[in-house]
Amino acid sequence: MATFQSATRTEEPLPLEGGGAGVGVKDVMGVIAPFLKALGAVRRAIGGLVQFIAPPRLSLNPTPPPSPFRGGGVLAFAFLLTLVAPAHAQLRVDITEGHLNPMPVATVDFLAQTPDAQQVGRDVSGVIRSNLERSGLFRTVAPGAFIERIQAMDVPPRFADWKIIDAQALVVGQVTPLPDGRIRIEFRLWDTFAEQSLVGFQYATTPDNWRRIAHRISDQIYEQLTGERGYFDTRIVFVSESGPRTRRVKRLMIMDQDGANPFFLTSADSMVLTPRFSPSTQMITYMSFETGAPRVFLYNLETNRREVLGDFPGMTYAPRFAPDGNGVVLTLDMNGNSEIFALDLRSRARTRLTNHPAIDTSPSYSPDGAQITFNSDRGGSPQIYVMNADGSGQRRISFGEGRYSTPVWSPRGDLIAFTRQAGGRFAIGVMRPDGSGERILTESYLDEAPTWSPNGRVIMFFREARGAGPQLWSVDLTGRNLRQIPTQTDASDPAWSPLLP
Repeated sequence: MATFQSATRTEEPLPLEGGGAGVGVKDVMGVIAPFLKALGAVRRAIGGLVQFIAPPRLSLNPTPPPSPFRGGGVLAFAFLLTLVAPAHAQLRVDITEGHLNPMPVATVDFLAQTPDAQQVGRDVSGVIRSNLERSGLFRTVAPGAFIERIQAMDVPPRFADWKIIDAQALVVGQVTPLPDGRIRIEFRLWDTFAEQSLVGFQYATTPDNWRRIAHRISDQIYEQLTGERGYFDTRIVFVSESGPRTRRVKRLMIMDQDGANPFFLTSADSMVLTPRFSPSTQMITYMSFETGAPRVFLYNLETNRREVLGDFPGMTYAPRFAPDGNGVVLTLDMNGNSEIFALDLRSRARTRLTNHPAIDTSPSYSPDGAQITFNSDRGGSPQIYVMNADGSGQRRISFGEGRYSTPVWSPRGDLIAFTRQAGGRFAIGVMRPDGSGERILTESYLDEAPTWSPNGRVIMFFREARGAGPQLWSVDLTGRNLRQIPTQTDASDPAWSPLLP
């Protein structure tokens, strides 16, 4: 089954040791008021450093979206502690002109009393270490270097022992079996140099759901130490490829963002292409030859049912959801002419957005739904264009050397990722929505089909070496953290989900 299990039945913040359990918003503001001017100066200075290294307009403490799980005053205070600590003890990822200095983080195997719970504790800790290391922003301190052996969650660590091994942050936790058969997983994040607890949460879930909790904890840690939302509790849908090149089998497969828990969504009976997630994460749109001709389908992950999207006279392909999830933008082939249409999923009414004898395809909405970027060869070669959501104001934005394709808007709205073909090689790059600031992040024999992480920091794509099958890779916006994503088969055309509910 493809249904997604809820990460928690309960999720509660733990009191902050050293930071004051039960601290309220008024108390917090009273404490931090003297530091606000200094903090503003720090943010302005760092904002200048991260331009084009991290997404533009990145701040160390952006306003997060509302969440029923966040303890506003306590968590806000916890993060600000990292900024107002003495200069030598500031917990902050250092990003300066693309040269990353990963923050050393020690993650202790979570404590437990029973053998089964101990194994879960080791598994959870291992996933957290892997997630943080893979981000490129953190360096895992080897457990063999630990001096102190943590014995209890509620006892502050011996901070000197962690400073000696340069562990700037420390993650501790424990796993406790509950009478109803569930388990409780708790964690706490410590700033070892400021000797402060930054955040702590506890989760109750079924034992087989431990991996989702590990991803949720990784996201909490990532957010506390960077000021940005994490992307670990997400999934990837992609095209699984197998068989000889003359009889290639292409099926939809879905997995966790780290390659775990893969399973097929479609059979080998028909070829599929271009899967894309809905904003709710429970719906996928993709193109399939199931009916004989290319058609866009909707796949419901909760019910495992699929349906053809619309009754169009010609081929339909390159679908992508609108940001509100109520519509899809796609390409319709009309007597050999490819045009872009918007389709309302509620009324099934369609609106034509382009009208040109050239090929118009690969549409992608801006996060606010106000604009669409797309690919067109109306200028003589495939290039990237932008238009308003109603089809007006069509304008070209790519003017570099080569052919541009597969544009996709960043979740932040500040960048558009693309594939560029030039000099017999393919590259993944980004540019601003007005076409300025173009940068190539990675290049090889064949790099194609970028998709964004939900926080807009990482891009996944597929790479194909000469004579080899396609594989999934990821690269961050510095272009330096390039990593292969493990898959059971050859893999192409990935799509990254939003954070899971």
